[in-house]
Amino acid sequence: MGNSDLRRLDREIRATTKKLEAVRNGEWWPLTARERLAMSRALAGGAYRVTKGRSTGRAEQQMDTTGSAAETRLSAELSGLYVERRRLIAESKKKKSSRWF
Repeated sequence: MGNSDLRRLDREIRATTKKLEAVRNGEWWPLTARERLAMSRALAGGAYRVTKGRSTGRAEQQMDTTGSAAETRLSAELSGLYVERRRLIAESKKKKSSRWF
């Protein structure tokens, strides 16, 4: 549990933060395959309804719901990474303080 683990966690935290910001900006690249599929279906359904001259309310709501679910997932992942980082730091401090020499 040394510096390499902390560097790995820091790298994952940076990547997850980038993904979270991208989802908040409406980008699709950080989405999982299932989330992309849901977004594509909603987009196609909304486009179909527009061509028929109808409202796209449900399609927009589905896209918003999928985006917020992805945002929630990434936020939970980020908080889990922070908890793991704190645990590693506390563990390393405990090992350092238990030295007798």
